Amino acid sequence: MTCGRHLGRRLASFTLTLAALALGPAWGLAAQDPYSLEQIMEAPFPSGLIADHGNGGFAWVLNEGGARNIWIVRPPEYTSRRLTSYVEDDGQEISSLRFTPDDRRLFFVRGGAPNRGGEIPNPTSDAQGAERIIWVVDLDGPEAGQPRRVTPGSSPIPSPDGSRLVFLRRGQIWSITADATPEEAGMPPAAEAAEGEDEPARGPRQLLRTRGSAGSLRWSPDGKHLAFVSSRGDHSFIGLFSVSDSAVRYVDPSLARDGYPTWSPDGSRLAFVRILNERDRVPFAPIRSALPWSIRVVDVATGDGSEVWRASEGTGSAFRRVEAADQLWWAVGDRIVFPWERDGWTHLYTVAASGGEPSLLTPGAFEVEHVTLSRDRERLIYSSNEADIDRRHLWSVDVARGAPVALTQGSGIEWSPAAAAEGPAIAFLASDARTPAHAEILHADGRRRRLDPGSPGDFPLQHLVTPEAVTFLAEDGIQIHGQLFTPADLSPGDRRPAVLFFHGGSRRQMLLGWHYRGYYHNAYAMNQYLASRGYVVLSVNYRSGIGYGMEFREALDYGARGASEYRDVVAAGRYLARRSDVDPTRIGLWGGSYGGYLTALGLARDSDLFVAGVDLHGVHDWNVVIRNFVPAYQAERRAEVARLAFESSPMASVDGWRSPVLLIHGDDDRNVPFSESVDLIEALERRNVVVEQLVFPDEVHSFLLHRNWLAAYRATADFFDRMLRGDVTAAAGPDAGSQR
Repeated sequence: MTCGRHLGRRLASFTLTLAALALGPAWGLAAQDPYSLEQIMEAPFPSGLIADHGNGGFAWVLNEGGARNIWIVRPPEYTSRRLTSYVEDDGQEISSLRFTPDDRRLFFVRGGAPNRGGEIPNPTSDAQGAERIIWVVDLDGPEAGQPRRVTPGSSPIPSPDGSRLVFLRRGQIWSITADATPEEAGMPPAAEAAEGEDEPARGPRQLLRTRGSAGSLRWSPDGKHLAFVSSRGDHSFIGLFSVSDSAVRYVDPSLARDGYPTWSPDGSRLAFVRILNERDRVPFAPIRSALPWSIRVVDVATGDGSEVWRASEGTGSAFRRVEAADQLWWAVGDRIVFPWERDGWTHLYTVAASGGEPSLLTPGAFEVEHVTLSRDRERLIYSSNEADIDRRHLWSVDVARGAPVALTQGSGIEWSPAAAAEGPAIAFLASDARTPAHAEILHADGRRRRLDPGSPGDFPLQHLVTPEAVTFLAEDGIQIHGQLFTPADLSPGDRRPAVLFFHGGSRRQMLLGWHYRGYYHNAYAMNQYLASRGYVVLSVNYRSGIGYGMEFREALDYGARGASEYRDVVAAGRYLARRSDVDPTRIGLWGGSYGGYLTALGLARDSDLFVAGVDLHGVHDWNVVIRNFVPAYQAERRAEVARLAFESSPMASVDGWRSPVLLIHGDDDRNVPFSESVDLIEALERRNVVVEQLVFPDEVHSFLLHRNWLAAYRATADFFDRMLRGDVTAAAGPDAGSQR
């Protein structure tokens, strides 16, 4: 990084360095680092695990240093093999894996989702631009592992007979013959064909034209109908497309938001969720109750709908989804399973499709998260933090009889279960404090076996520390959980620099091990790396995060309604300052997104406590960010809401900001506008605050390029080394043209 323009800022940074060196050996340069940032960031990350239709196999995506590929396993050996052969760190995501009904091929999407302007992420700044393309790959035969381009689009769903593929393009539903040749797939779609030209029978064509934006495509079991959600701003409909006559009808339409359609096993009925629109809601503010949501069932033949269940008022009246493609599951006994947090915890309930009183399937003070229904529809397999609040384990519950059974336990973390179509095998993703995320299989006899090839040979497994679960109280008495990383070479009497980490979301929870989300899998690696460099690191699960119940998640006055979670930031800083192994004059903080918001708040409100911080794409003015998520939000028309939102923002306290900061942001961020960092740096420059910056042109919020993660974390470590550890030998910053 080049030096700042103002001599005062140069002197401020130099004074910090001299003060650190004056503290003596405890602040001297650390011993030889046991491993490099590149080594720990080599940990592959799996995602998108699915089961096939009838052969007992599984597929998932594995990101290895930015090269994303599909892996598959099949019984009885369950020997994993890489199906595709992409080798570049090109930022092209792979998602939406779908087996064909005969399990001979696999469809997938390569490329990121467009922004509101229709732009596909192009983090490499490719002069030709980027695309979002549906591909298909054979699982066996001479062309196995050789992907073939199908068509631009997303959300591919093969028909039950395998003859056609429906997909989304620009919010509309399209169709193509499932085995169309590349030449046929490239034919001009019917909507663009010249007048008088025959409609292509096998090439892509727009299946129907609708107002609004379509999504949640669901084929009926017999393939005669396609259900979908038509989103239209303040309301949405459940649409039914009839294959036989290409007719569309909207079933049981209302003035509400209808979504999450689920077919009955015989295809005669359709269940969905109805949520009433509430205009006064704004994001990043507590919602403990709402106009109660409901479950409705429609008779497909007549189109008649009826309410079979409605949430009670108060706790649980606001819909709370789980991590799953579906939010309703039509199970055996003609019962519908659904998530509900009636008792303040997200649980699974079941109700008769004809209506009646619901039954609780998963009782207890814990959260249900990742959910799937077994192929025989007799049991739910899910992850939860039951009896282990800072981890996840897998459970199974019988729909008819209840009584959950633990499938995994111990000091590991397990999530994203997928049940085999044949036999009792379950595949899932797993990790622990040292072992990064990977795919495993659980056999009927309880044996677990790893499926993927594992981390590279130089991965520093033995050098990683096991974080400790800690709790502390905020000033208002709220108990806060965290994970404490202490350096392996810590000796009695040592007083080390310390760093606080804040996750994003804020609907997230950091765990006692490698995380199940790629963003936080990387953040966990970074916290381990900082510990290896001699820092005491505390990862803070502040209020408004998940895992600790509804009242903690929907904390009073959090976010844009008062920033009550800042009490947890201060409590965490004071907790570290009281520790005998921490130098209270050398505490920094870092985080991304919502974590960047809390980092900025800490530096703006408590520069005496927090010496320096790294703010990755953080929120600095709630009124700007709220409008990014709710374009109709007009701060000038909601004066009191806007006033409190601004007072809850770092920009409101910027006059008190004295501590140095490193700002990191990609300028194609679709979550937190890039302008948030642009406006903040102007304000800090005017106040002569030491500011360093690292900008990634064309990069999105959750960086798509592995090399950008490395650059961001390398800059973070360098910044803390200079600001907290007094490492005068550290580089002056990354070489990516950053300025201060």
